[in-house]
Amino acid sequence: MKVAKYMTSVAIAAGLFAGPAAAEDMRIALVVKALGIGFFEAAAEGAQEAADEIGGVEIIYTGPTDTTAEGQIEVINSLIAQKVDAIAVSANDTDALVPTLKKAMQRGITVVSWDSGVAQDGRQAHLNPSSNALIGNMIIKLAADHLPDGGEVAVLSATTTSTNQNIWIDEMNKVMGNYEGIEVVSTVYGDDLADKSYREATGLMQSHPELDAIIAPTSVGIVAAAQAVADAGKIGEVNVTGLGLPSEMAGAIESGASKSFAIWNPIDLGYSATMLAHQLATEAATAEPGAEISIGRMGTITLDDTNAAAMADPFVYDASNIDAFKEIF
Repeated sequence: MKVAKYMTSVAIAAGLFAGPAAAEDMRIALVVKALGIGFFEAAAEGAQEAADEIGGVEIIYTGPTDTTAEGQIEVINSLIAQKVDAIAVSANDTDALVPTLKKAMQRGITVVSWDSGVAQDGRQAHLNPSSNALIGNMIIKLAADHLPDGGEVAVLSATTTSTNQNIWIDEMNKVMGNYEGIEVVSTVYGDDLADKSYREATGLMQSHPELDAIIAPTSVGIVAAAQAVADAGKIGEVNVTGLGLPSEMAGAIESGASKSFAIWNPIDLGYSATMLAHQLATEAATAEPGAEISIGRMGTITLDDTNAAAMADPFVYDASNIDAFKEIF
């Protein structure tokens, strides 16, 4: 990964209503849920790739130290003070960031959300990594594919306010009827913390001794759950699946704690979010329903009635392909 710039609070007076930025001096801030998470570090690599491709664009990779809306608000206020040209944020809360992001837009800063969105008033456009409906179906299908006679499954999610995880779980529940005999017995939250996720996964196996699968739609939770299953001696009894990084899940695939999982490519996601922010910040494209916007090598997205779009379908990783991807992200 090329050098990414990590931000701390900086107090610099903010300007008002700056015009669209020229590409040669553009600063795009990639605001993540929290620093130190491999998924977002891979996204930063993609953002830098886009910046190199465009030319003259500085990527500011930043975020709070924990997955809180309060931490992101502090980071965004700092970026407003520094008069960045665009903010692309993966939000910890749908609504809490809106007032701060509205302030950013009032100061001429382009605002897009990606991965985990903010309410429509708080951004100009949102880039989903995939179709929410397809992701919701995928995470239950990955469990059901290995339970031909049905069984008990549980969900280990991130936080109760995580926009994307909540939407995917809702979409999963909508299609549950398509998977006969599959019963969701519990949903718990690990707050995207490895130790809490581990404890929650252990608790699920203790509370539900007949549990067949844990679905974790979070890259932190799925790794912790796989470790909990291994430590409990339940490999072969409880299958861990959901959304994870190949580099972090390779061991779980090898041990058998996970038979398969899915994810989009976070490098592609960071790349696409940067391309989207650049297109809007330079006014090469306008955020409006029906707009077709180029996101470089990933093709073209079309904004829906809420100015949101999907990047691509999720991809399944298993023993047949994990070695090819574990060195990438």
